[in-house]
Amino acid sequence: MSLEESKTSSSSTFIEKFFGGNLVLRIAVGIVAGVVLAGFWPDAAKSAMLLGNLFVQALKAVAPVLVLVLVASALANQKAGHHADLRPIVILYLIGTLSAAFLAVLLSTLFPTTLTLNVADVVMNPPQGIGEVLNNLLFKIVDNPISAVMNGNFIGILVWGVAIGLTMRHAKDESRAMLSDLSHAVTLIVRFVIRLAPIGIFGLVAGNLAEFGFSALQGYARILTVLLSAMLIMALLINPLIVFIKTRRNPYGIVFTALRESGITAFFTRSSAANIPVNMALCEKLKLDENTYAVSIPLGATINMGGAAITITVLTLAAVHTLGIPVDLPSALLLSVVAALSACGASGVAGGSLLLIPLSCSLFGISNDIAMQVVAVGFVISILQDSAETALNSSTDVVFTAAVCGMPDNR
Repeated sequence: MSLEESKTSSSSTFIEKFFGGNLVLRIAVGIVAGVVLAGFWPDAAKSAMLLGNLFVQALKAVAPVLVLVLVASALANQKAGHHADLRPIVILYLIGTLSAAFLAVLLSTLFPTTLTLNVADVVMNPPQGIGEVLNNLLFKIVDNPISAVMNGNFIGILVWGVAIGLTMRHAKDESRAMLSDLSHAVTLIVRFVIRLAPIGIFGLVAGNLAEFGFSALQGYARILTVLLSAMLIMALLINPLIVFIKTRRNPYGIVFTALRESGITAFFTRSSAANIPVNMALCEKLKLDENTYAVSIPLGATINMGGAAITITVLTLAAVHTLGIPVDLPSALLLSVVAALSACGASGVAGGSLLLIPLSCSLFGISNDIAMQVVAVGFVISILQDSAETALNSSTDVVFTAAVCGMPDNR
């Protein structure tokens, strides 16, 4: 073998190992490489952000098509007598989101935080009430399918996927087989995109550290501590407890698997929608029921919002404590319910959970001007807050789906 052939063979072996090895390990390498690049060559790190943005955009591009095709195919080719166990999953989603809001109230009461509300005015358009949030969701349901796919409206995509799947049950076998083949083709494309995760996360880590660093977070260390503590407790204690009550089995195998293989990616992409393909691939790896996870995962990306409920509740109570407004138990419980309901509609509002804070603040008579300053504080700490929130939300989708489908052993 010549020297050139040897080099080519070595390069091919390296590429095959990189794209075919342990994904979590390769992501860890990408994170370390991003930290090193940001520390020693900040200008190059800022340029590397392009790789991260391309990766997130690729995930967002394939996710709507994946959900539409996979849901339609799963329902169209569903075997007689089989059905997706969606009702218990939806119940777990709602219990989890409400539990997160209650936990946030408890921690905010035990460890009250205050804010310096002198942030410059920010022009935004938050919803004016729960009615507006629910109204937005209803219009998402009846959205045009092409518009839904183009805009990443996963509620609309889910509805159209279910409608097409159910009606295609009466189609010819060849038509349903073609839909199944299309589903497999899209899945292969998704797998390729996910294999690029180490490169994308390398770019996200390097670019974000070079541009923002963590100096901007020092003044908000206390409220970040409360937020992140609540999310950790939710992920490591409350969610496992819910799963144990449901299954009567040790929940930590699936919890740690979901955090490792879904939560890490979600932490850096900061998008539940972008993480849908990752969760789909993980559910397939865990051999869960495709008829169930094909619907429950995109649904969870829309309504399973424990992290968002924590963010809304903690920041609202921080504003309440700053202004010296007394909070009794009924008010706190009402806030929890409003935060949970608002969080379920967070994906339908531009700006996500942060723009729903004024809605919760209005329960305590806090003016919109002050509430928007709290929102601005939220954007400052979103470097960590939004990342942790997305990691909790997305990994929980897999955990609750596995709890209903039948948890795999020793994963």
